[in-house]
Amino acid sequence: MRPLVLFDGDCGFCKRWVERWRGDTQGRVRFVRASGWLRLLLGIPKSDMRRAMQLVEPSGRRSSGAEAVFRMLAWSPHLGTRFAARLGLLPGIKQGAGAVYSVIARNRRRASRLDTWLFSRVTEPASHRLVRWAFLRLLGGTFLIAFTSLGRQVLGLYGEKGIRPIREVADSERWAAQGKWRRPSVFWLDASDAALVRGCRVGQALSLALILDVAPALSAKALWALYLSYVSLGREFLSFQWDVLLLEMGAMGALTAPVGLRPGPGQRDVSALEVFLFRMLVFRLYFGSGVSKFHSGDRTWRELSACDVYFETAPLPTRGGWAAHQLPRRVRHAGTAGVLAVETAVPFLAFGPRRVRQVAFGAFAALQAAIVGTGNYGFFNFQSLALGLWLLDDAALRRVLPERLWRDAGPARRPSVLSTALSIVAAVPFLALGTTELLRRMGWWPRGPARVVEAVGWLEDRAHPLHSVNSYGLFAMMTVDRPEITVEGSDDGEHWVAYPFRYKVSAVDRPPRQVAPHQPRLDWQMWFAALGGPPSWFLALLERLLEGSPEVLGLFEANPFPDHPPRMVRAVLHDYRMTSREERQRTGAWWKRERRGLYVSPLTLTPLTTRTVGGPRLSWHV
Repeated sequence: MRPLVLFDGDCGFCKRWVERWRGDTQGRVRFVRASGWLRLLLGIPKSDMRRAMQLVEPSGRRSSGAEAVFRMLAWSPHLGTRFAARLGLLPGIKQGAGAVYSVIARNRRRASRLDTWLFSRVTEPASHRLVRWAFLRLLGGTFLIAFTSLGRQVLGLYGEKGIRPIREVADSERWAAQGKWRRPSVFWLDASDAALVRGCRVGQALSLALILDVAPALSAKALWALYLSYVSLGREFLSFQWDVLLLEMGAMGALTAPVGLRPGPGQRDVSALEVFLFRMLVFRLYFGSGVSKFHSGDRTWRELSACDVYFETAPLPTRGGWAAHQLPRRVRHAGTAGVLAVETAVPFLAFGPRRVRQVAFGAFAALQAAIVGTGNYGFFNFQSLALGLWLLDDAALRRVLPERLWRDAGPARRPSVLSTALSIVAAVPFLALGTTELLRRMGWWPRGPARVVEAVGWLEDRAHPLHSVNSYGLFAMMTVDRPEITVEGSDDGEHWVAYPFRYKVSAVDRPPRQVAPHQPRLDWQMWFAALGGPPSWFLALLERLLEGSPEVLGLFEANPFPDHPPRMVRAVLHDYRMTSREERQRTGAWWKRERRGLYVSPLTLTPLTTRTVGGPRLSWHV
């Protein structure tokens, strides 16, 4: 026998929720409109039926209101729903839920309007097979962008004649002594130029396989492992937050990927735990960025003046960034307040009802669109939008995706007990480390039993090399000025010629360029280098220019010394400021700059050196 639920068939609010519960319980509970004869047969007073829904269980036990809801949901086949139902029956929670139920029952019309706004009129159970379908294709697209972008630069950055040769790391006894498992990579086996290029091509092929539904589970796992191989040994040039975010998204995508991408009949459904993990990542990505701005103590965020300097000091600005810098000050301050609101308050909506999550998705999409228009952040915006899809459900995507993709989807196959157990085991590290990272970001960790802290520390140590649970916090501290490095070469020490970068701010009359989703990693690192003293990779760059490395020269827009390498190189530091509209119209310049001085004194290659930097052949020119 099945439990029996009697409800008011004239109440639109009641009918919508009954349809939702019908989907949750999947036929294990009968739902019947209350009628006089049935109510009399079951001995239910008319006043009780008018006040609340009634549940009659096979044992004969009768309950009403909130208690009836929880006891009814305990018959659901879903573990998560049953757990939540039993939680609702605990003392204190049950009484509180009963009070809320009574208020709703007395104000059904208002509750119905609120219900429609929060949950919409959709009554079918939330499913996420279409969401997974779209996410995995966009994940494959992100990997395709990442490997294509890296492939254009890999030899100049990591080749044997590159700035940071991976072979040096792979052949280094010091690095090997730290344990290869600390930096998992296929390039421990072969770090030749051919292997580096081949790896990018394999990454492109695997990305297309994921997009085109070729062994998606295997393709996603292989993509994650291959990109991890580059990040593990890539040092500065593969240390950006979107690189580790891609690895985290890739690891979670590999866990949830089905046998086939198209949401066809019999395909395994997405578990509630998997959906929660993705929404937790959305929360951590945005909330981590927001809370880091408050904890940094940076006055530009406290005074809402961050956008006064952001557009001018962004690593690779766009024409849109130049235009935004011209906006009135009050508009820029309002924009700063909007960013803080989206990154600190809106993330909590990720765990709200259906319509609330759609509002959160819209807010995040608007933020990413504003970032795309004013700065170049590689594939970060693309992957953030892809991740945000997990705030939606299949009912929302059916409105925008072609009908042929979901028309014949049919019922989903429930995960087996073994599959569920494996998903839970795989989810534990993500949940534990993700929660710990949030608590630490807010200053609430370590707390609790010493054994728990020790266990989490052990787990962090083992998981860190995989870069699959990370902390996020962009622009916690704003730079208020814009130093830029100009690299110059000379044959006589008197006449210096600049090496033109492809995308970095350089000539004052050159307009900012839109380059994303491609990420020019040397141009990006030049922005970081200008904020401090010369890093070791920058001195290695100068050495490669003195050698005339064609791979490194390929990272620049042109080679000012086509016949032979220069005899010496140096680096000059300038301060840049965006021009006003009036200055732009008058002079045609997008920037104005002022020389600050030498960043690196002239260097030359000599057989014998008195002071070596980055190698035995690089010396200061006196």
